[in-house]
Amino acid sequence: MRIFSLCISFLLCTSVLAQPYPSKPIRFIVSFPPGGSSDLISRAIAPRMSEKLGQPVIVENRPGAGGMIGVDVVAKAPPDGHVIGLAAAGALSSNIHLYPTMPFHPEKDLAPLSMLAMIPFFLVAHPSQPDSLKGVIDAAKAKPGALSYGHGGQGSTMHLAGELLNMMADIKVQAVPYKGSGPVSADVLGGQVQLGVVDVPSAIANVKAGKLRALAVTTKRRITAAPDVPTFEEAGLPGYEAIGWFGAVAPAGTPSQIVNRLNQEIRNALSAPEVRERALSAGAEPFPSTPEEFAAIIREETKKWGEVVKTAGIKLQ
Repeated sequence: MRIFSLCISFLLCTSVLAQPYPSKPIRFIVSFPPGGSSDLISRAIAPRMSEKLGQPVIVENRPGAGGMIGVDVVAKAPPDGHVIGLAAAGALSSNIHLYPTMPFHPEKDLAPLSMLAMIPFFLVAHPSQPDSLKGVIDAAKAKPGALSYGHGGQGSTMHLAGELLNMMADIKVQAVPYKGSGPVSADVLGGQVQLGVVDVPSAIANVKAGKLRALAVTTKRRITAAPDVPTFEEAGLPGYEAIGWFGAVAPAGTPSQIVNRLNQEIRNALSAPEVRERALSAGAEPFPSTPEEFAAIIREETKKWGEVVKTAGIKLQ
């Protein structure tokens, strides 16, 4: 009887594993509202993925709690590849240090599929301020606490990017939280705050017009949208990098063959010229990766931002 039962179980498991993937539509949970760069890129790649996978890939926005609500849906879904999600740097790396509790563990409950895009930031200054990063650092050292920088939200990557500057340059520039990059850029332009860490689309027009100074870009390499703006390293702060980013994830335990298939189709979709153009217009740069590379990025970013959060003493409720 026991042998018979084992045979039945084996046949049932074999039947499930033998089912072609995907066997039904795929829900693509985007953890942010419609209209932003993450939503735009998801909707740009979904039709291409659908065509190759032979099933609809349906984008579903589930925003809230800094991206954690949507990611939690993915973390708790069956690990069969029919629910995947878009998760950003906060939910996957920094939030674990910022919040006392989280509904999921980024590394234990999720399977990385691929990076999707990175979001560079500018350090911008009002024209009355020093015209270089070195000048800002010198001014901040001469009068600690006299300078302030605006950022796009408490605990955001832009906030942490400013605190990383404080930590690496050994200075104290006061952080001023705003609701998004647009208001920061407007107040730097108006002189209400001397400096700002902002996303590129919110500032690029005024930078090109000479109304705002972009002192440095936070990426390791100069960006396509502003090739004349130096990196922090070129501007005098070696080793600095602070980018926003987001990628695709699945529930932990998703079979490796499904992870690899999804990775292949995501990377193929991101390579399309029209997807790249749409991403760049939204201030993001496509950044496909292998699952292993994405996992390594998550580990590295988690460690880095943990040190910054601890040093700056940032806590969120």
